[in-house]
Amino acid sequence: MFHLKRVYEEPSAKDGYRILVERLWPRGLSKERAAVDLWLKDVAPSPELRKWFNHDPAKWKDFQRRYRAELREKKDALKLLKQKGKRGAVTLVYAAHDEEHNGALVLKKHLERGKKRARKRGVGRASSCPR
Repeated sequence: MFHLKRVYEEPSAKDGYRILVERLWPRGLSKERAAVDLWLKDVAPSPELRKWFNHDPAKWKDFQRRYRAELREKKDALKLLKQKGKRGAVTLVYAAHDEEHNGALVLKKHLERGKKRARKRGVGRASSCPR
């Protein structure tokens, strides 16, 4: 199960495994206060995409499309995230002020969409076919 939380919010035991999904370290935040278990820079939007988007809600739809295209190329990082998610709660922590238009939200939806597709294909379910 994946959750989202701003890295500036107080960490909680409910967060489970905390993964920072930003390319840049959050301003003014110590590593102790961030309380992240893993900083996964590689899964964040590329510097070019991040600069182009510039947190402009008018570019949100196109940003999502472009970032999902980038995510398709980040198989190792996505595999790691999925493995962590199978073990328990994972909180994707991010620095953006806008809670409705940020890369972590797109990443979470991408991971959840993959889980739904796997369930529809029957991955991970016991077969009812006789052997």
